[in-house]
Amino acid sequence: MAILKVRNLKKSYGRISAVNRVDLDVNEGEIVVIMGPSGCGKSTLIRSINRLVEPDEGLITFDGIDITGLKHRELLLIRKRIGYVFQHFNLIERLTVLDNVMLGLVFSGMERDEAEDRAVRVLRRVGLESRLLYRPSALSGGEKQRVGLARVMVLEPELMLLDEPTAALDPILVKEVLDSIEELVNTSKTTMLIVTHEVRFARRVAHRIVLMDKGNIIEQGKPESIFTSPISELGKRYQALIA
Repeated sequence: MAILKVRNLKKSYGRISAVNRVDLDVNEGEIVVIMGPSGCGKSTLIRSINRLVEPDEGLITFDGIDITGLKHRELLLIRKRIGYVFQHFNLIERLTVLDNVMLGLVFSGMERDEAEDRAVRVLRRVGLESRLLYRPSALSGGEKQRVGLARVMVLEPELMLLDEPTAALDPILVKEVLDSIEELVNTSKTTMLIVTHEVRFARRVAHRIVLMDKGNIIEQGKPESIFTSPISELGKRYQALIA
């Protein structure tokens, strides 16, 4: 059953059409990876889902709720159910790793001891139990992004949106973040929509690959079909990367 439905979504910046009347369904528990060249509309699409970007036209429903029609207070409530991992870390420098991760729980009214216990468990899952009292400035880029991932995971969202989570990292640090995401995929039932350029990672974790180009979805299917018998020119280019 589709927990997320996007219909006729359109977003333009001046004369540039970033997303051109896109339709997309994501089923509960499904891992969908969106791929395509830079500037094809991937990030605009997922940023529209929780209205970090306001679409020009179209309908977005999450669990039957029309997100495009929500007022600000209602939107804040729905965002508690939809986690978002940014390209950049957006950590609060004056707080420790532990406080960064538990902050959302405390703001939601959870007792500090319970919030701390949950945050420690999640930080252990991403391999950062030895960094609890560090400030972000003492972390590597890969560690910062794993804190960002933990900050979303601790809220136990029903849907996670990951917007090129390794884009801001040096290549040598990419693997540690992808390993953490893959561990999460393998040990949870959270629905995920992941934007990435990492072909081999996408092939391992995705239930479905969605290829975008020039604001349009041009092909989608299971990884084995996209990477072994693509029908689009873009799909054939990706196939060549893993040949």
